[in-house]
Amino acid sequence: MKITFLGATKTVTGSNFLVEACGKKFLVDCGMWQGKTEYETQNAEEFEFNPTNIDFMLLTHAHIDHSGRIPKLYNEGYRNKIYAHKATCDLCALMLPDSGHIQEMENEWKNKKRKRKGEKEIEPLYTAEEAARSLEILEPVQYDEIIEITEDIHVRFNDAGHMLGSSIIELWTKEDGKETKTVFTGDLGNNDIPLLDSPTMIESADYLVMESTYGSRLHLRNDEKAELFLDIVSETLDKEGSVVIPSFAVGRTQEILYEINKLKEIKDDDEFRRKYKTLMKSNVYVDSPLAISATEVFRENTNLFEEQIQEEIMQGDNPLEFPGLKFTQTADESKALNEDSTPSIIISASRNV
Repeated sequence: MKITFLGATKTVTGSNFLVEACGKKFLVDCGMWQGKTEYETQNAEEFEFNPTNIDFMLLTHAHIDHSGRIPKLYNEGYRNKIYAHKATCDLCALMLPDSGHIQEMENEWKNKKRKRKGEKEIEPLYTAEEAARSLEILEPVQYDEIIEITEDIHVRFNDAGHMLGSSIIELWTKEDGKETKTVFTGDLGNNDIPLLDSPTMIESADYLVMESTYGSRLHLRNDEKAELFLDIVSETLDKEGSVVIPSFAVGRTQEILYEINKLKEIKDDDEFRRKYKTLMKSNVYVDSPLAISATEVFRENTNLFEEQIQEEIMQGDNPLEFPGLKFTQTADESKALNEDSTPSIIISASRNV
């Protein structure tokens, strides 16, 4: 077996691994380069492999730095299956066309500058329509089932606890009578990420390809973060101001909604009750079409939430629904927030992640 590292090495973006084993060539992730200009220019470069020679692909999760070049792969002739968890497929159906829309908008802006300079216009990396077409090759799978790709290649997707549908992929390959197990972690979550289950513990591997972006950091406990959040929000609302929270559209937005809903269970004293009452009297707006659609995907995949939250939902306490929660459904509703002087909380999500 041979693994070629084509992204997400010495940096945290552009995840892409080429695996050659058992007479097959396949990919793990095909992510977009994001961040610095020197990274982003790599998106338009030719792949270091022929897309038509790739037999299949495994996708760890829907974040654009892991999935964002799938439409480019499709445009260049790839038509075989992309195996991904069902929730990952659901989110890609939102995020890849949204990414295509961004490519079109940014390309239009770049071409205006190029036209002024007398330079030739360029095409977008891919369009929203092209991204939507590429979804046809996604093959949804579930956690824990062993999938036979070929007689000598088997895979299993396990919960990575990073975002909805994120997966640690176990890969078994058998060559010359010897079986080798390789594990691709994708991005790993913590044990206490709101809504999501903890990452699956993998007991053994011959080779481990692991992300370690925040491996050296200590994180605040969720109850500490929630209490700090309440202090900041209540102070602003007390002064009749509004709180604007920039947030990723997928994952972070839903976690914030969960934390707002669960604050009532943290402690029980007069000052806390006063702050919580102030919070609950205020409107909470989610101001992003992508975040709104992603929240619906979360609602449709509550079976992936941790067990305690699933029990609460069964009892009628959905962490993504509470009094005062509102979604801006149109551009006019979004613009109207600028004119509304009523103290409120606005979760203004980015269009992509």
